[in-house]
Amino acid sequence: MTENAQQQPTAPHTELPTQYAPADVEGTLYERWVERGYFAADAKSDKPPYTIVIPPPNVTGSLHLGHAFQHTLMDALTRRKRMQGYEALWLPGMDHAGIATQNKVEQQLAEEGKSRHDLGREEFVERVWQWKEEYGGRILGQMRRLGDGVDWDRERFTMDEGLSKAVLTIFKRLYEDELIYRAERIINWCPRCLTAISDIEVEYQEDDGELVSIKYGEGDETLVVATTRAETMLGDTAVAVHPDDERYKHLVGKRIKLPLTDRTIPVVADTHVDPEFGTGAVKVTPAHDPNDFAIGQRHGLESITVMDERAVITVHGPFEGLDRFEARSAIVAALRSQGRIVAEKRPYVHSVGHCSRCKTTIEPRLSMQWWVKVGPLAKAAGDAVRDGRVKIHPEDMSKRYFDWVDNMHDWCISRQLWWGHRIPVWYGPDGEVVCVGPDEEPPTGEGWRQDTDVLDTWFSSGLWPFSTLGWPEQTEDLRKFYPTDVLLTGHDIIFFWVARMMMFGLYAMDGEVPFKTIALTGLVRDERGKKMSKSFGNVVDPLDWMDKYGSDAVRFTLARGANPGTDVPIGEDWVQASRNFANKIWNATRFALMNGATVEGPLPSPEQMSATDRWILSRLNKTVAQVDAFYEDFQFAKLSDALFHFAWDEVFDWYVELSKTTFQAGGEGAEVSQRVLGEVLDVTLKLLHPVVPFVTDALWTTLTGGESVVIAEWPSDSGFRDDAAEREIETLQSVITEVRRFRADQGLQPGQRVPARLTLTGTALAPHEAAIRQLLRLQPEGEGFAATATLPVAGATVALDLSGTIDVAAERKRLAKDLAAAEKERQQAEAKLGNEAFLAKAPDNVVDKIRGRLAKADEDIKRIQEQLDRLPEA
Repeated sequence: MTENAQQQPTAPHTELPTQYAPADVEGTLYERWVERGYFAADAKSDKPPYTIVIPPPNVTGSLHLGHAFQHTLMDALTRRKRMQGYEALWLPGMDHAGIATQNKVEQQLAEEGKSRHDLGREEFVERVWQWKEEYGGRILGQMRRLGDGVDWDRERFTMDEGLSKAVLTIFKRLYEDELIYRAERIINWCPRCLTAISDIEVEYQEDDGELVSIKYGEGDETLVVATTRAETMLGDTAVAVHPDDERYKHLVGKRIKLPLTDRTIPVVADTHVDPEFGTGAVKVTPAHDPNDFAIGQRHGLESITVMDERAVITVHGPFEGLDRFEARSAIVAALRSQGRIVAEKRPYVHSVGHCSRCKTTIEPRLSMQWWVKVGPLAKAAGDAVRDGRVKIHPEDMSKRYFDWVDNMHDWCISRQLWWGHRIPVWYGPDGEVVCVGPDEEPPTGEGWRQDTDVLDTWFSSGLWPFSTLGWPEQTEDLRKFYPTDVLLTGHDIIFFWVARMMMFGLYAMDGEVPFKTIALTGLVRDERGKKMSKSFGNVVDPLDWMDKYGSDAVRFTLARGANPGTDVPIGEDWVQASRNFANKIWNATRFALMNGATVEGPLPSPEQMSATDRWILSRLNKTVAQVDAFYEDFQFAKLSDALFHFAWDEVFDWYVELSKTTFQAGGEGAEVSQRVLGEVLDVTLKLLHPVVPFVTDALWTTLTGGESVVIAEWPSDSGFRDDAAEREIETLQSVITEVRRFRADQGLQPGQRVPARLTLTGTALAPHEAAIRQLLRLQPEGEGFAATATLPVAGATVALDLSGTIDVAAERKRLAKDLAAAEKERQQAEAKLGNEAFLAKAPDNVVDKIRGRLAKADEDIKRIQEQLDRLPEA
């Protein structure tokens, strides 16, 4: 925090506008926070550090509910730590999003009738930078709108100069340690984007395909294979069977005719084949399937590529030049004409990988690529969690993490793009290969050329926790803020991003972990628990809700649904309810200010306080302790719910209401309660601030005269408890609640006054008679008072004279009708439950439902009969 970000107390205000208008508050407040340097972290500070690096959103992206959800939680963590006296750094930045960004610019060029090849590589990359400056980073402005308390002076971009140096440095180091290599392997290939893509960029969905069974071989030496990709048979170089499968032992080692070609292929025995699946024989196409490639490696099979980069058939013959899907139909037709089709199934629903960006069907393809040898890196990443250096929260998510890192395959890191970090390897005219570091000059001379591929975007984002702090230089930021404290992210990318950061962090920082805790969240879904998708029509723009209800309302709704590791359903009704909560906070604070609530002077001693004052302070301290415990356990839903119920139910609905009579009476008791109310609001606003920052800052500065709650001290549990006062007020609440229920049952309007006699002698309720009468709209008994209903509650007696307030005859008639309906419901339920034939046939859930109806009918009958008994005679 900068020097100017110190509290400068002024005289508190006593007035607030009658209504809370988020649009009038939020934007101005946020700019003030940034201008005053509240979010700027100081590496020279003596305060203990607390660091979170933001999972970098794509430069092409805009704020969606998933971003808003995770940013709300990260902001809450850092705001609280800042208030607790930590040097809190929440570091922002963006990912260059190689494929997505290149696609954006290529689409722009296509509208001009051009392609990137018309520009050439250098000019195209310059065009991408221009696009980034003009259109990229929209999400950063939206983050401000949400209230993100990030250190904007430290904003980073994965293609900026410092991070680019980090990428080149770690590539060179990994290369020299033989943890990066170049090899021909099967990769995920997108024929539309024309690049290899990572596993995370492949989306699997159930597609309607076809399953075709084809007869291979001639005469007695035939077998049947089934495939969903008949076009790849042109590249088959074997048929595989299980070595223990008696059906095919006579064929193992022999060669059979491959249909539609002039080639013969061997039958090989491999334990990968499941003899129980299909015919127990599988075609082997090493150049177009990862499992087939592995079989081919074990048996020394040739790999024949039959498609080009656009998935067009390249094999000489009648199918050459056909798109893969056109070729599929043509090949099946040709096989059918030769009598080689044994069976066809359409539709055949199966899981098919698609490019997450353009939705094109992925083509497994044999290609020369750069790879990271992940074995030793993944082991280190697993060990760091196993030995407790890194905690995964919730703990049961650790199994998913271990399943991934313990079985990780080598990582393909090269992409056939122009936008990104170009692979720093040069090839010489005589087969030389030179890896060039960031401070080294590349080789020059005739025949030298640089590798044309760029690195996977996840390669640079895997360095994020330490590269953003200045690595490979030993900067003040790196020394102060590394390792980071918490990585908060969705459980859906634990395999891809989290594991890569763990591997690279431990490697680059000599065994020091990149973060101490991995806090995994669920995914945001609609109010029915359904995944949000444009195709479902249920995608919500959080900015629309912010415009309508305010940022605080969106934040509180998201936080209140954030149970660790579980998905978060959200609907507009819930955001509206959170807006109502913000309004309640505003109105209650406004009432308090109008009635003299203050934070000035010391808090009165317990002996000077009423039981109501001692009760609310006892409950306040318990809430502080509870909220602190929930924060440490990343229980955002529970802490939000605890704050909601304490603020709304206990402070606003009970303490404020109970204090009204004290304020009206004036005197020393009123002064004590004014100070207590100020204390309660001061602490409550601080507790709420990390989740709902805008309304709390506007109210806290008005209440206290302080500069900003952003830099206020986080409240601590003073240890004050008063169990006796809590029991006393609980008794008072039970009396008021019971009488209110009775009034409602009798059809009395909430504001309707009723004569009453209160017998409170000998109970702890005697000092509360004025409050009881005010909250229950009970006027003193007058001349001619005649109790028509008497309610014994918690040792007290409340006698009411309802004559003249309700039409007793009409009320008895109404209740008699309700009683008859309830008795009829009970008779019907009892009849069904007494029918043995029905019980023998009915499903358990139906029987349970009828038992529930019977129980409900019994409750209704009891309740209505009690109401009738309390009514005077007509």
